[in-house]
Amino acid sequence: MFQIGYIKIEKALLLAPMEDVTDMSFRLVCKNFGADIVYTEFVNSEGLTRDNVRTFKKMQISDKERPICIQIYGEKIESMTIAAKKAEEQNPDFIDINAGCWVKKIASRGAGAGLLRDLSYFEKMVKSVVSNVKKPITVKTRIGWDSENINILETARMLEANGISALTIHCRTKTQGHSGEPDWSWIEKVKNVVKIPIALNGGVFQPEDVKKAFDKTGADAVMIARGAIGQPWIFAQAKELIKYGKILTTADANLRISTALKHLKDSIPIKGETRAVLEFRKFYSGYLKGLFNASKIRNELMKIPDYAGVEKILLDYLEFLKNENVDKVLLEN
Repeated sequence: MFQIGYIKIEKALLLAPMEDVTDMSFRLVCKNFGADIVYTEFVNSEGLTRDNVRTFKKMQISDKERPICIQIYGEKIESMTIAAKKAEEQNPDFIDINAGCWVKKIASRGAGAGLLRDLSYFEKMVKSVVSNVKKPITVKTRIGWDSENINILETARMLEANGISALTIHCRTKTQGHSGEPDWSWIEKVKNVVKIPIALNGGVFQPEDVKKAFDKTGADAVMIARGAIGQPWIFAQAKELIKYGKILTTADANLRISTALKHLKDSIPIKGETRAVLEFRKFYSGYLKGLFNASKIRNELMKIPDYAGVEKILLDYLEFLKNENVDKVLLEN
């Protein structure tokens, strides 16, 4: 059971915090497909201490997204404590500390996964954050810095002892980044030494991966990151597979294109049309994956600066696909 404060969900599916991906528009799309809990993008604690407007916008949340978590990151205890207080003012359901980001410019300065190199310092940070806010505090981390320094068991014990309500584990080391296979065996090992809920992250790209993660590890929740980009219906499909033993939601051309248009349209009030259309280009590959002649359509879309143009291309494309043979509409991977 994944329980944080009043939240209590059996086999919870979580949308991972992802920089430049999990803004409100994408979170709502995933929520509509069955994501149980969604997370904001990483929020820079230093930006919050400087009252940076763009940083504050990353904490913009709505009641339609609940339960929702704001994730903060940074290397300074004072700044992280201030950031947690400012995050709490936005009234999320809980706040998460990022101790898993492997990107060099973050980890090398002691933030993200860099916190794993000095657990005594990490403990001081956790104590300060937990003691200065009323909202539940959780942590997302990795199993260790590298293969020679896997310290997740020690980390988990420390976090539980200092009031952390739940722990998400990306089952790779910092040095692995996104490469290599994640070692899911650490989930069971961690659950044997702590009582707080444990969520699994890493290597989850298909509905079958979600079911396997629950079946093989006993995780209380599964967090989906890159596997949700371009296929947010993974949440619905995973729940169907777990409940019914089969997938009922078909990611056909209609679902893909209608979802893409809704996602883009919902992002415009948040970012403005020009920026929303420009930043949405990274999603075309995922939404159109497997569709007949998709590369040609993607190339056309990359030149379009406004929503109306994108909508026309995609709706015309959908009409074309409907007039084609079924086997050309969606090419199974």
